[in-house]
Amino acid sequence: MQMSRNEDLVYHFLTKRSTPMSAYDILDALRPEGLRAPLQVYRALNKLIDRGAVHRIESLNAFVACSLSDCGSHAMSIFMLCTQCETAHEFTDHDLAHALDGLCDARDFSPSRKLVEVTGICETCRSSQN
Repeated sequence: MQMSRNEDLVYHFLTKRSTPMSAYDILDALRPEGLRAPLQVYRALNKLIDRGAVHRIESLNAFVACSLSDCGSHAMSIFMLCTQCETAHEFTDHDLAHALDGLCDARDFSPSRKLVEVTGICETCRSSQN
């Protein structure tokens, strides 16, 4: 995938993080690399999202690098967001995607994007509580 310098900086920054990052967190971290304005980050993020390399976590207004090598071939992404360690785990599920398609069809709704966010506590954090 051909990326601009800013896209490359943002993408590689996100790939090294296990938690979703806001655009301003990204900007603050990449200022030493030459990113100076929020618009530079948002442009890079929008292009990366269009390519499927980055996802926006709506509930957090934050961004993560896609963790699935074949994400673009799936009709839907599922994110399990841990409220303790703040990690975001990305999954796909054919059965859930099919059920959501049926729900949309039954209501004559045409989705432009399908993203499911589930918040809770991950296995690692749950295990450390016991």
